This record gives sequence, C-alpha cells and structure tokens, in this order.
Amino acid sequence: MTISSHILGFPRIGAQRELKFALESFWRGDSDVSALQNVAHTIKTKNWQTQIDAHLTHVTVGDFAFYDQMLNQSLMLGCIPKRFGFDASHITLAQTFDLARGNAAQPAMEMTKWFDTNYHYLVPELAQDIQFKVNVDAILSDIDAVRALGGEAKPVIIGPLTYLWLAKIHGQNFNKLDLLPTLTQAYADILKAFKARQVTWVQIDEPILSLDLPGFWLNAFDTVYGELNTVGCKVLLTTYFEDVSAHIARINKLPVQGVHIDGARAPQQIAAWVDHLPADKVLSIGIIDGRNIWRADASALIGQLQSAKASLGDRLWVGTSCSLLHTPVSLEFESKLDPEIRNWLAFATEKVTEIGVITRALNEGNGAVTSELAQSDAAQYARRNSKRVTSDFVRNRLASVTTAMSTRVTPFAQRIKKQQAHLNLPLFPTTSIGSFPQTTEIRQLRAAHKRGEIGALDYLERIREHIKLAVEEQEKLDIDVLVHGEAERNDMVEFFGEHLWGYVFTANGWVQSYGSRCVKPPVIYGDIYRPEPMTVDTTRYAQSLTNKPMKGMLTGPITMLQWSFVRDDQPRELTALQLALAIRDEVQDLETAGITVIQIDEPALREGLPLKRRDWAVYLEWAVRAFRLSSAGVADTTQIHTHMCYSEFNDILPNIAAMDADVITIETSRSNMKLLKGFGDFNYPNDIGPGVYDIHSPRVPSVDAMTFLLERACEVIPAERLWVNPDCGLKTRGWEETRAALSHMVSAAKIMRKKVKAEQLADAEV
Repeated sequence: MTISSHILGFPRIGAQRELKFALESFWRGDSDVSALQNVAHTIKTKNWQTQIDAHLTHVTVGDFAFYDQMLNQSLMLGCIPKRFGFDASHITLAQTFDLARGNAAQPAMEMTKWFDTNYHYLVPELAQDIQFKVNVDAILSDIDAVRALGGEAKPVIIGPLTYLWLAKIHGQNFNKLDLLPTLTQAYADILKAFKARQVTWVQIDEPILSLDLPGFWLNAFDTVYGELNTVGCKVLLTTYFEDVSAHIARINKLPVQGVHIDGARAPQQIAAWVDHLPADKVLSIGIIDGRNIWRADASALIGQLQSAKASLGDRLWVGTSCSLLHTPVSLEFESKLDPEIRNWLAFATEKVTEIGVITRALNEGNGAVTSELAQSDAAQYARRNSKRVTSDFVRNRLASVTTAMSTRVTPFAQRIKKQQAHLNLPLFPTTSIGSFPQTTEIRQLRAAHKRGEIGALDYLERIREHIKLAVEEQEKLDIDVLVHGEAERNDMVEFFGEHLWGYVFTANGWVQSYGSRCVKPPVIYGDIYRPEPMTVDTTRYAQSLTNKPMKGMLTGPITMLQWSFVRDDQPRELTALQLALAIRDEVQDLETAGITVIQIDEPALREGLPLKRRDWAVYLEWAVRAFRLSSAGVADTTQIHTHMCYSEFNDILPNIAAMDADVITIETSRSNMKLLKGFGDFNYPNDIGPGVYDIHSPRVPSVDAMTFLLERACEVIPAERLWVNPDCGLKTRGWEETRAALSHMVSAAKIMRKKVKAEQLADAEV
C-alpha cells in the first residue's frame, strides 16, 4: 500500500519576484521574448525540482502563466475576444499581454477576483458563434520537461464548467450553456493530446462546485464528464475553498477516477467522503493549507488521516487544499524575520516538504520522520504558549465597545447637506483613489531609508518633496478633492501593519495579485493595537499646501484582515474588530488635525464573502460592523469615503448601503458601467464615484470615452450624487500617462457639468 502525494499548483513569480522583473523589462522594451522565456524556464524548472526533491508522486504542470491561468485556459481553447483582431490559433506573447493590459485600439479584458481570494483573473469573453481552436503545445512541452527531470507529470487545467460559469457574454444575448457541446469537444481534444503523450492523470479544477449552483448547471456535470470519460485519461476532479459534501452522491456517480477535496478549509467533510467514496475512485485530501502561512501540525494531521488510510489504502492521496499560488515561495530568504515567529511559518516550498513528511509517515510510520515531527511539535508548542500573542489591554478595550460607537449621529440625507456647505464642491466633483505614481526615485528612497543609508529627517524631507509634487500636479489639473499621493507607503496594507502591534513582516513574502503585480501580505500573529498616529503628519502637511480639501487615506479593517496572513487561533471577527478600533483611532486623529474628507478603503469586503450564501449574513454583520466602528466616530461635516474594486456588488448592495459611507468609489470602467446598474436599481442612497478609466492598463482613454461613461452613469444615478475618479490608485502608472488620463477625466467632468446645467436650465424654462 502506497499513499500518493501532490500539490494543486505552485507560485509562479519566483522566490524573489524574478518573473515580475522580467515581465516589466519586456514591457518596457528593455529585453526580448527569449530573455523572458529563459526566466520562465528557470522558475518552472525550480518549481518542478522542489516537488521531485520532496518525493511527491505527481509533479504539477500547467500551473505556470506569464499573466493569468484563466487567460492561459482561454489561449489553450482559442477563446480570444474578436475585437482584438488576433488569429486565435496563433497568439504571440506580445498579443497575450495586449489581451491582459489593453493596447491603443482596445481596452484590456475584464478582470475580477478569483472566488474569495485576492488573486485577479481575466474574464473570458464569449461570442455565440465562437469556434474553439485547441492549442496545447506549451503544456505538452512542460510535460516533456518534467519527465526529463525524472518526475511524473500531472497537467492541471481549469474545468469546462468553471470556465464557462466565470466567462461573460459580450455584445450578444444567449445562454452560455448553449456553447457547452462545442466546449466539451474542445476539452476532449485537450485530453486526447494528453493521452497521446501517455499522461496518466489530469487534474481538472472545478471550484464552482463550492458555490450555490443552479440545478441545470449541476446537471451539466453529468453530460460533460460522461463525454470526457470516453477519451481514456484518468481525471482528478478538483474542488477547493469550501465543503462540497452536499454533492457527494452526484460526484460519486461521475465517471472520473478521483476527487480532490479541501480538507484544510472544510475538514468537516473528510469523514463523509471517506465513508461514501466508491471503490473505483481515489480521494485526494488537501490537508495542507494553501491559503495561509502557518506551519502545519504534522503529528495532528497524520493522526487525522489514519482513519482515511485504514479505509482507502492506496486510494488515498495527500495534497494541498488548493494551489499554493496564494502563498509566498520560500522562507529561504527570510534571514531577518523574527526567529521565534519564523519557526511558526511555512511558505510554499516548506508546505511541499510538509506533504512529503506526512505522506512518508503514513506510508512508513512516524519513526521514519522522527526528527521532522519533533521539530513540528516544538513549533506548535512554542506558538501556543508564547506570551507575545495576546494582550489583556486590547481584549478589555474590545469588550467595552458599544453599539452606539458603530453609528453616525445624523442620517446621510441630513449630514450630506452640511458636508456640501462645508466643502463647497461643484457638480461631478473630481478626485483620485489615493496613490500617485511610485517612481523609481521613490522606491529607491524608501529602500535606502530601510537600509539605514538615509536618516529619518532627511527621508521625511525628501518624501515631502514628492508629496508637494503630487499636490502641485493635482492643482494644475484642477482636481477638486486632492490626495497626498502616498509616496511614503510601500503597500496599502503593509504600511499600516508596520505601525500596529500584533503584526510581523517578511522580506520576500510576495504573492501574485495579477500579472506582474505582487503584494507582500503582513502576518497577523497577535492582538492588534495602534500605539501612535500613522498618517496624520503627512496628511496635515499635504493639506497645508492647498486650499482644496485633502483626503486622509486609510485602509479599512476588512481589507487589512483579508490582505494579511491572519492568525488562525481565534475567530476572524475578533481580529477584524481589533483592527477597526485601530483605524477608528486614526480617523479621529485626522479629524482633530483638520482633515474633513477621510477615505477608508475596503476593496476586499466582497472578497471576504463566504462562497455559500447560507454563511453570508454572519460574515456581513461583523464586516459591516467593523467598518462602521472604524468610521462612525466623526462629526457630520466630516465626509467618509470608501473604495471597492474589481468585484460584483449587486448581491450585497443592502450591506454596502449599511456601511453608511458618504461616498463610495467603485471600479466600473472595464465593465463599461454595467456594475453601476445594480446601484441604480437598488436606489443606493449615498454618493457614488464610478471609475471612468482603467488604471491597470497603460492605455489613456479619450475625453469622449470618459464622457460617454459618465453619461451612462447619469442614466442610473442622479448627477447630483456622482463623483468622477479613476477606478483605482495610480501607484503602478507613470507620470506622463497619469497626467494625460487625469486631464481627460477633469475635462469630461467639466463637460458633464455644463451639459447637466444646460438641461436643468431648459427644464426650468419649460
């Protein structure tokens, strides 16, 4: 009896973000395709070798992407938006990036969050007459490369029903399921290519099984997998992120040879699957958490799997709960990390080793890994008993929070009049989301300060020069509500975490968010407290440079929670409320300093929503309460903004309204203002700033294009409640395109002011 082992995917950015730098060099024209391909080959080879060295039974291929795995699947299927005019059967790497980032002629493909993660995928665009054109050359090449290293390759692809569910129809109206027969044939062709390459197992990811699917979509699984079974490849049907035990009977009847379940996020489902698994299937249990960075309790997990081993024998596989894409690559480069806390952590490379240790113990007995288990046990004991984790002061303060602390004194309809009188803003007021270009000079300045090469006062003065530049640029552009540009901030979560107790920071704990964009989530290991103001000095300085309103810029408690690696020894709700109190203190200090427009960004609110609707109410109650706790302690004349991006909001609009922010800014440019319709249908009561251009693309839209979007916005939201802004922060953009885009944005706002005033005058005359 031999229990098998594998992972669902590995990070593709490289341990020190090699892919990011190679991509950006290529986009700048500083390197060619060959150089980019060489970097990719090196990363993939190292990833495969890591799995081979850990003695995993199967080595995963197909998890690498130059930009996004959903885009990879679209390329494999030849599902390319016609509007680009590309030959779907032969897409160059440069054209791939045009799809992802847009070009002079076409905006980029729409982008949104991958389920409840902070990873963004590119949404496939479907046409009724699409002809799928399969191309698997890239993944076949990787299969050959793994075999040359001595590994057993297991290709991974996104399943047909997940692909179809997440895709969107553009410019037509038809039922997506009408495409299923031709899509299924395309997938059959992919499997035939794997079969011809003598691939034994294929991992087909169908994470939509974790959602509340309509019955006809569930029924489609029977048809699709019945047809794919005729090819003859062994299929591991992969689910993750949720408990899918409600579908046991249906999945067990599917003609697939294996099923993967998430045993880290939903351990309650393991027993049911072990008890009901048919004798002709394998069960892969994702026992190692692919979404967090805490070291596994190997002894406990081995004990947990013993009953599954007894029941299933060699039909048991051990793996990660999901792809390790959501974790940093390796602890190898974390030499400066607090050694006590470092010993509590495991990144992707260490998680692969943990799988190897657990599998070896199950196959050979605990005696075969005595040393490894002793180290694991010691780390668990140290973390449980550390005095650094809890604070009586923080816990007592949280216990004293009252309901009144989460409620603005005056309803929005009354306080907005006071704010309008105080701020004296025009119709269609213009602003930006917060950050301005993080130039090479700024990044080098921050790095030099971090290395101790620049003293604190010198650093402050030089940062103030960049703040002054940002303010001057906005004044020249005639923007109405300004921001200080965030030159001093490395990341919207990390910056604040560095000023809070209970956080620790890595040097290379990077995780891909989209394309070359990587984030370095801080680690919440203990109770949270804000010992001193974090943003007051820079914001007050920026306000001193202008007579226009200056926004205070903060990250909200739910985004701080979602975009950190969060402690798993207490409910997330408690950590969120601790964060809310810290942000509340900062809001009140900003107000005391004379800042009367304060933005508390919550782009991750929708991302944190549980995948099952049955669990929404509980999450939304404490998430909204946390935001209100952070924002409600201000005067009526202080205007609270919030920002959300790249999410579907329509199903939680009552909860967004319950946040009671005076102004919400949202991403709508890539969806051509379609996301805004739900706010209109719902009759959202407060002010809204729909993004009028996509900051993730270097493309600068015209004044007419932005005016068109604002006209569409006026069809669903009264002009008196509309703000004008980009769809997100400008950190990743250059100054030249930023000036051009913001100039067009301001011009569009002024055109709309004249148009609406003319219409109002005409109505008055009638």
